Amino acid sequence: MSSENSSADDVRQVWDVVVVGAGPAGASAAYAAAVAGRRVLLLEKAELPRYKTCGGGIIGPSRDSLPPGFDLPFRDRVYAVTFSNNGRFTRTRRSRKMLFGLINRPEFDQQLVEHAQKAGAELRTGVTVQRVEQHGSAVPDRRTVAVVLQGGETVLARAVVGADGSASRIGAHVGVKLDQVDLGLEAEIPVPETVAEDWQGRVLIDWGPIPGSYGWVFPKGDTLTVGVISARGEGAATKRYLEEFIGRLGLAGFEPAISSGHLTRCRADDSPLSRGRVLVCGDAAGLLEPWTREGISFALRSGRLAGEWAVRIAEANDAVDARRQALNYAFAVKAGLGVEMSVGKRMLALFEKRPGIFHAALTGFRPAWRAFTDITRGSSSLGELVRSHPMAQRGLNALDRRQAEAERREAEAEAAAERREAEAERREADAESGGGRGEG
Repeated sequence: MSSENSSADDVRQVWDVVVVGAGPAGASAAYAAAVAGRRVLLLEKAELPRYKTCGGGIIGPSRDSLPPGFDLPFRDRVYAVTFSNNGRFTRTRRSRKMLFGLINRPEFDQQLVEHAQKAGAELRTGVTVQRVEQHGSAVPDRRTVAVVLQGGETVLARAVVGADGSASRIGAHVGVKLDQVDLGLEAEIPVPETVAEDWQGRVLIDWGPIPGSYGWVFPKGDTLTVGVISARGEGAATKRYLEEFIGRLGLAGFEPAISSGHLTRCRADDSPLSRGRVLVCGDAAGLLEPWTREGISFALRSGRLAGEWAVRIAEANDAVDARRQALNYAFAVKAGLGVEMSVGKRMLALFEKRPGIFHAALTGFRPAWRAFTDITRGSSSLGELVRSHPMAQRGLNALDRRQAEAERREAEAEAAAERREAEAERREADAESGGGRGEG
């Protein structure tokens, strides 16, 4: 275990805010609470820096959510996007202005943590949180939460922020419910300089063969991050897609430095974001864009909100006030990120059925490409896109109507099947009853 700027006496104090998890969401929460002048402890089970499976694209909303003075460690800047539809109909679109940047997560996450520390947060690494308790002998009063670490040590806080990833123990405590789970597979492939030069400033997005799937190539100097993502339950097909994708790109001859996989989890609409004095944010809350599965901007934005509202919860003198602040946090998340997620779910439903429409629009329809560039740069969002583009609104409304009609037909078919089954059982029972009387 390593510890920075802390001692045994400090650990036993009651912290204003304890943040569990030092990824983008947790570091942002710790920074926001520390900037407000509160005593903040940031807990991380790994030693930093550490690798995370992630494409590493930093779009406008991510850039705009960073602490002041944050110097993004870009490995490349993207000005062009090559689109393909399962390897076919390839077309590259270019922009004079940068679309987004590419980072390696170990460097990026480390810098975020350092900014939180500079703001006054204290960091402990190599510690695993077993559970949180809001009642019982470990909790001295109703204003305190006990964070129980592996080995039995207890850390006390006035508010806790869970940012411990998609398999969050804090999320389990809060009762986070998931609506969508996807499997992402990724390879970090070192390539020769001649290959790297061909990819410089350009990414590839391939609409995949599995409904809702896509692949990507993100260049980062002498390494290409190549990955695919699709719904969980299609593990073999997803692995096959990645292998074929790498082979199609002519990269099969290069040995990956890292091959990894992870599950992304998207919250259900009615999933809670808090319980008592405990909030969740980022992957721990299931906050990400359902269509692209982009999560860094959601982590940064929800983390900042969680840190700000954790300060208010820490100041709350009773359960009623703490509950009010937690509801305000949930409202802030749903009013912004929730709207984007709602549109993203509708986009995913359409993309699963008609990926060719998206490909044709982005490669041949100027307004669609302009919307893509606006979203990646941060001058617009999915929610604003639908509000400001009547065609997009009409398309999604038509999709909603078709989905509702399909669900209605499915429900009617199930009801009819149940009626037929009940009628068959009734006839069988009548036959058995009649047969018994005849034999008597």
